[in-house]
Amino acid sequence: MLRVIGAGLPRTGTMTLKHALETLLGAPCHHMSEVFAHLDTHPAGFLAAAGGGPVDWDGLLAGYAAAVDWPASAFYAELAEAYPGAIVVLSRRDSFDTWWRSCSDTIFKGMDDGADETGEWIDMIAAVWDKTFEGAPRTDRDAVEAAYRRYHERVRATVPAERLVEFTTGAGWAPLCDALGLPVPSAPFPHLNTTKEWQERTGEVPPGGVGAE
Repeated sequence: MLRVIGAGLPRTGTMTLKHALETLLGAPCHHMSEVFAHLDTHPAGFLAAAGGGPVDWDGLLAGYAAAVDWPASAFYAELAEAYPGAIVVLSRRDSFDTWWRSCSDTIFKGMDDGADETGEWIDMIAAVWDKTFEGAPRTDRDAVEAAYRRYHERVRATVPAERLVEFTTGAGWAPLCDALGLPVPSAPFPHLNTTKEWQERTGEVPPGGVGAE
């Protein structure tokens, strides 16, 4: 049963949120990283959801108390309806430019590398992109920026204010704890999956390359 639904886009501190929510809730949080462990069911399940078919969310997200990042965040509206007691966290970067730069240095490279591949995983990524960005070509920065801004407006228009937590990167424990009615942990707030860490993990570090999550 989900208690927290992430509506934030990838590269908005979602890995940090995953670990923070797991600390607060004492249970797993879904994230794109979890899909790799469920390749037999999750790509097909989220691809079917993108196609508008009926989804057994309890089955697909069994064992998770929260879900952030793609693919789940693309279905924030459907999940908010399925789990009316859950809060919705809209994680954001400080600007579109910051987000675009982070994506260009990380996940867009991975999407480019898989551009010629086929299969449910690739189809799922394409479907989630189109659902989120209304079909805007990823190579058209202006079109993506316009769709990015409309996406955030849709989240705010769809989710009642009393359920929505806007979480800017670096906000720390307080917004999450306040919304969940939980005490602030004594442990420092995590900071994971920076651009530099992503590039080192994938072997795509440019000379002197650094970055933020």
